[in-house]
Amino acid sequence: MKLILKLLLNAIAVFILAHLLSGINVEGYVGAIIVAIVLSILNLLVKPILVIFTLPATIVTLGLFLLVINAVIILIADKLIDGFSVANFWWALIFGVLLSILQSILHSLLKEDKK
Repeated sequence: MKLILKLLLNAIAVFILAHLLSGINVEGYVGAIIVAIVLSILNLLVKPILVIFTLPATIVTLGLFLLVINAVIILIADKLIDGFSVANFWWALIFGVLLSILQSILHSLLKEDKK
């Protein structure tokens, strides 16, 4: 149940950012849900491989290269999904940063106090 709720919160974040950023387009709510699912799958399967291959660059840049990896993941999702489009790499980078911030805010609403 919590997984479905997190996916819906991610879809809401994608939908909000698509309307705020002119370089990102999502076709409707269903498109945002599909984008959230595909981004979750890509983060689960592809991102660890990219992190391992680019570990030296990540270490040299003190972790900032992970932003580039997130942008690449978003561009891969752009190629896989018809109802989702990203104008260029820079929009993907901005979208990735803002999506991470918005997801952390929305997911903090789900956390329960552990007392």
